[in-house]
Amino acid sequence: MKAISWGLLLWLITGTACAEVVVVVSAENPVESLTSVELADIYLGRMHTFPNGESVVPVDQRENSLVHHEFYSLYLGRTPAQIKAHWSKLIFSGRGQPPRIVAGDKAVAEFVSGNHQAIGYVTPDLVDKRLRVVPIE
Repeated sequence: MKAISWGLLLWLITGTACAEVVVVVSAENPVESLTSVELADIYLGRMHTFPNGESVVPVDQRENSLVHHEFYSLYLGRTPAQIKAHWSKLIFSGRGQPPRIVAGDKAVAEFVSGNHQAIGYVTPDLVDKRLRVVPIE
């Protein structure tokens, strides 16, 4: 009985701690959707333009944030440690720089809404008329 109680408590704690994450661009950005491969390529430094040829500026959140963990887990299938290792290799070899890191959801929303080349991720409650959710196919 105790095992079930502890299991239920753990599920409730982790279940309520999970944040939904959506990928966003400025409402001015013409991109209507991205494939999961395109999104991964943008955030792993392999793609520097949107599919329409416009430059892309990916914006990231702090590695220790729940939203960061959820984004990379949900959309790229990677852990923060794997992402850190990926970028460490690219930085060391001089082949790339990681996405710009901003303080959190509000900072991402501000940056992306003011830059039509930017792409970021936030919790859905921060999406307003300045931002558009990009479906990932």
